[in-house]
Amino acid sequence: MYKYETHLHTFPVSRCARAGIQETLEFYKKLGYDGVFITNHFLDGNINVEKEKSYEEKLQFYFSDYEKGLEIGKTLGIKVFCGVELSYGGTDFLIYGLDKAWFLAHPEIMDMKKSAELSFMMEQGALVIQAHPYREAPYIDHIRLFPRNVHGVEVVNACRTDHENHLAGLYAKCYDLIEFAGSDNHSAAKQKKLAGLCCEIPISSLEDFIRRVKNGEMEIFTLENE
Repeated sequence: MYKYETHLHTFPVSRCARAGIQETLEFYKKLGYDGVFITNHFLDGNINVEKEKSYEEKLQFYFSDYEKGLEIGKTLGIKVFCGVELSYGGTDFLIYGLDKAWFLAHPEIMDMKKSAELSFMMEQGALVIQAHPYREAPYIDHIRLFPRNVHGVEVVNACRTDHENHLAGLYAKCYDLIEFAGSDNHSAAKQKKLAGLCCEIPISSLEDFIRRVKNGEMEIFTLENE
């Protein structure tokens, strides 16, 4: 089976990450992954960029880890795909299918309420997944659910408890949403538990990935990093 990491943060773009893109890709290559999706925190989240910079400057920095990863991936022989993690008061969403050019052309998203932003991205062809919807943490005031503004739900997040993942699974089933999985890896090889999606035929593009996810052709997997 071809394995893919779908939820991954790298430093310096994500302020909370503890591993750079080179170290991270070497780790996943060693584990035999066919590819990874770089889903760093976007401009509305824990991004490591100065607030006074312009929207375009922030975007150039935001996509820098992904762009470096493309070149490193070619050398290592591992595919690197672009993703985004949007944030809203501790509620997060994984976005697949929109590139830097799209974000440069749509600065208005920064002024949209989150439900409208998510729906707009879906209309534009993006795959939208609510990440770890039942995550509990001191900095999260309350749990928010967006069942009408997403395609699916991360029902297995390797950094969350079994209880939180179980509730996410019930949420997905109740609303007939796509069941999704990812590691939420911030530290490369130091991440002890991993999760993602796998398939029997390798992914050829983002469009191919989105089609397969929507058609139920990807399987959830978990593994222990020994």
